[in-house]
Amino acid sequence: MLGKLFWTFAKIGAFTFGGGWAMISIIEREIVDKYHWLERDEFLDLLAIAQSMPGILAVNISVVVGDKLRGLKGSIMSSLGTIMPSFLIILLIAMFLTPELITNNPTLSAIFKGIRPVVVALIIAPVFTTARSAGIGLKTAWIPAVVALFIWSKWPVVSNPILYIVLGALVGWYLTARSHKLLNRRKDNKQQ
Repeated sequence: MLGKLFWTFAKIGAFTFGGGWAMISIIEREIVDKYHWLERDEFLDLLAIAQSMPGILAVNISVVVGDKLRGLKGSIMSSLGTIMPSFLIILLIAMFLTPELITNNPTLSAIFKGIRPVVVALIIAPVFTTARSAGIGLKTAWIPAVVALFIWSKWPVVSNPILYIVLGALVGWYLTARSHKLLNRRKDNKQQ
């Protein structure tokens, strides 16, 4: 299992351009759909934990998934699998490619220009799959849209993402507590 964790995350790390957000849908496909190591709801919960942790999202996801599956050893193996390909690729680029070679070489420039739109798609795709999995539909789609606009606005009072994480947690806690109270009242009314 540890070797499979390492190679799964190494494969993801080697063939994903665009960082952590681009990796989310690929990680979900491998962890949830292919190997069935986690349920989709469980993966979304771990993704929320990974996003709230400081550091690189892809590594955070690998750490929390590895920990859930195999504890500390799973965290180490999955994070090494995520980091190793990028480390080796960057090492090779630093050894053999200079910025001048990349900008002056029409083939390399064309390759990087071709990768850019794919990276954008890889980043956008998990937004839709995560929204669908989180139960965001037409009635609630306005919430992330408004929050994104506020963050994008760069207005100091409302552009801080931490504000929305805290507000989301408080609203989630309040709504859950309220629904539990309503359920308890209904049970009490039925018993009487």
